[in-house]
Amino acid sequence: MYAIRRSAVVLGAAALAAASLTFAPSATAAESPTRGCAYPRVCFYLTMSDWNAKDPNAGFQDLTSSWQNLGSASKGADMVLNTRNDDVAHLRVQTNSTGAVWNMCLPPNSAHQFGSAYTVTGICISTSSSC
Repeated sequence: MYAIRRSAVVLGAAALAAASLTFAPSATAAESPTRGCAYPRVCFYLTMSDWNAKDPNAGFQDLTSSWQNLGSASKGADMVLNTRNDDVAHLRVQTNSTGAVWNMCLPPNSAHQFGSAYTVTGICISTSSSC
């Protein structure tokens, strides 16, 4: 009889532990990918097909005090997605017709679509929570 009680206690403890694991908040659940872009990244999608397929071509997550130049996997992207909750992404954008360069701020948890008239050439992620 002792063996039966001991088994019941062990099984009960295992069930309780499993239940507590089931209800515990999960960091990965809170940080689930958005359109294939894992938190806390800023992702670039070269084409709308990549965006629709949730297949980013490049992602950046390091905070920097200066510009990071974009390589061929992200330069000229049609879509940019910022999955960060509290940090803005500054984007350096070039107007293709005139060559004029300007900066754009992408707020946390937002996306921006660029037309063919523009090329994104750089990124700088800041700890600022607003533009």
